[in-house]
Formats: sequence, C-alpha cells, structure tokens
Amino acid sequence: MATTSNVENLPPQTIRLVARELASLQTAPLEGIRVTFSEQDVTQVEALIDGPAGTPYAGGVFRVKLSLSKDFPRSPPKGFFMTRIFHPNVAANGEICVNTLKKDWKADLGIKHLLLTIKCLLIVPNPESALNEEAGKMLLERYDDYCQRAKMMTEIHAQVARSSKSADEGEPMAKKHATERPAGAAAGADKRRPKDKSKRTLKRL
Repeated sequence: MATTSNVENLPPQTIRLVARELASLQTAPLEGIRVTFSEQDVTQVEALIDGPAGTPYAGGVFRVKLSLSKDFPRSPPKGFFMTRIFHPNVAANGEICVNTLKKDWKADLGIKHLLLTIKCLLIVPNPESALNEEAGKMLLERYDDYCQRAKMMTEIHAQVARSSKSADEGEPMAKKHATERPAGAAAGADKRRPKDKSKRTLKRL
C-alpha cells in the first residue's frame, strides 16, 4: 500500500495543530491506543490499537495508519489497517470504511476522534457498509463462524507486535538474573524454550 506525503502541501498552521494534537496523544495516550509519528512528516500517522476485550480481536495488537490529505482538515484522512484483519469494514488492502472517514467527516473532529472510532469499529462492525463482503455476510448469517475466523486471523497476524515487545522487555531481566543468580540460569533457559518454540510456530504461519 503506497501513500504520499502531503506535508509540503499543508499550511504551516495546520501542521502545527496536527503536531500539537499528536504530541498530546503521546503524553496522554488513549486507552489501548499508542500513537507514533515523525516530526518531519505529520501527515503519516501510525497507531497500535489493542484488540478490545470480548471481541474476536482481543489479545491482538493492530497497526493502523492515517494518511492526511493535502486538503486536511477540510477532507478526511485515508485510514488503513497495516496488520491483516478479518473484518467487514476493512478491505483486502487494509482500507477502512467508516462514515467518519467519509460522509460524516467534520474539520474539527481531529485525529483522536478518528482513532477512537476505528477502535469502536473493532467492537461494533457495520456489515451494511462492508468492504469485505465475505466477512459482512458471515457476521450476519453465521456469527460463530465469523468470530472463529476473525480470532484465527488475530492469532496469526496480530500477535507478532506484542510477542516481540514482550521479548524485548524480558531480555534485560534475563541478563540480570543470569548475573545475580548463576545457579538458576539453566532453569531460566529451560523456561524460555516453550516461548521460543511458539515464536517459531508463529513465524511458520
């Protein structure tokens, strides 16, 4: 999926407003949403959204991208899921179909509102405006099958970010324990083997 930067086309005032909102979302993050962006190009915004509890997306971490148009905020950004997902309102290329990104867009809504809307879409899909017709039909006619398929896709594609994060966070602890408790080093290595095995399984998928 190719997106074009529009940072040179936006007026400085708009760039400042967007940068201020994004900085605010980093210092006071929304629950289950972590925003990342480059200060050199605020027109390409990425966020990690935790799959909401009680949905087939629970436990997954989904990377989302918002690409601001040269007419922003008069025109809405384009929204995409970078992580593969089985969802009625997400096309095969990751494009998101939600009214807030189209006919219901208002210039004063902002990035925060969009991210919350996308997270809500994971809780309450809208099969009436389906980009993935198979998912929309399955949601309406065979809900259990829909949940099973969506959960399987989540386990295969949306776990990698969290698994990698856990591994990164756990590595310094492993080194620390190895230094302070030499006798337990071998036991610690044994405990890590199942995790390594599960990672290899995910990579094969």
